[in-house]
Amino acid sequence: MNGPRRSERPEGRRPRAAGTNPAAPNRKQYFRRRKVCKFCEEKIDAIDYKEAKLIGQFVSERGKILPRRLTGTCSPHQRLLSVAVKRARNIALLPFATRL
Repeated sequence: MNGPRRSERPEGRRPRAAGTNPAAPNRKQYFRRRKVCKFCEEKIDAIDYKEAKLIGQFVSERGKILPRRLTGTCSPHQRLLSVAVKRARNIALLPFATRL
């Protein structure tokens, strides 16, 4: 609380609102389309570990399970997906990791 008080702040300088970019004041805000769960959309209830092609879409090139915020998968299906990926890894349908 050692900063300048409101009355002591230099004129013309107000704190910026969060998320504003002073370099591009007239740029339109980017609209990101909401991601939809692939399993809900296609009405897939059970995620089978034997479907390596389907499960492989949700695994990165390095072998990591992609997070929900990237794939758009809903939380119940993400939990089923992680179990299926782990099972597929154990029986060598999916790699644990790639070599560098």
